[in-house]
Amino acid sequence: MSWIEALILGLIQGLSEFLPISSSGHLEIGKVLLNVESKENLTFTIVVHGATVLSTIIVFWKVIVNIFKGLFEFKWNDSAKYTLKVIISIIPVGIIGLFFKDEVEELFTGNLLLVGSMLILTAIVLAISNYSKPKEKDISYLDSLIIGIAQAFAVLPGLSRSGSTIATGLMLGNKKEAVARFSFLMVLVPIIGANIKDVFTVKPIVESSIGTFPLVIGFIAAFISGLIACKWMINIVKNGKLIYFSLYCLIVGLIAIVASLY
Repeated sequence: MSWIEALILGLIQGLSEFLPISSSGHLEIGKVLLNVESKENLTFTIVVHGATVLSTIIVFWKVIVNIFKGLFEFKWNDSAKYTLKVIISIIPVGIIGLFFKDEVEELFTGNLLLVGSMLILTAIVLAISNYSKPKEKDISYLDSLIIGIAQAFAVLPGLSRSGSTIATGLMLGNKKEAVARFSFLMVLVPIIGANIKDVFTVKPIVESSIGTFPLVIGFIAAFISGLIACKWMINIVKNGKLIYFSLYCLIVGLIAIVASLY
């Protein structure tokens, strides 16, 4: 992988991780266009996911610090309740990761037909949520589980994780800003856990043929673009502009499907 390829894929990861357009789908498309090998893609995925996790922590550092402060009071307070909701939300994707990891990984083979189909599904979900009327209610424990199930389905390449979770939360009638914040915070533990597992079980960074410089470029690109996209997405959800991303996913999905036929 060259540093130019790393820069492009890093920007794709950083932007598409937070915008509701599917980072997995866009990385699959980018991998096909740039002809990046699967072994290199695994290493790169770990690095850029680490970058987007860091950008999320920086954007929400005050919220995260307040949650930990509340937890160390050892009381059944708002922080404890919020943490329990996050834990509930990651159970579905945790089950997928533990029992169906190999089956999911087999889907990441540059299958543009699958990616295109899931992008169109993302477009439909975003369009429905765009016209739903939030009731401005707080996220409940049941809501957390349902949003978590949406996140579990989003392991499919092309089905946007942020789009699925935010859209689900909005359709459940939750507050817009609260849904966006919850969507970004709930993914931290699964990504960190998956990356640590890959590093210790596969040790891809040691075995990879990618040089240090492309990895650094990819990390920086994903980190900076992730910061921008994360802040941008919060404002987008507040202003209810998801319909534009629905149209984008529809167009890209159709292009991917047509491309898969040739």
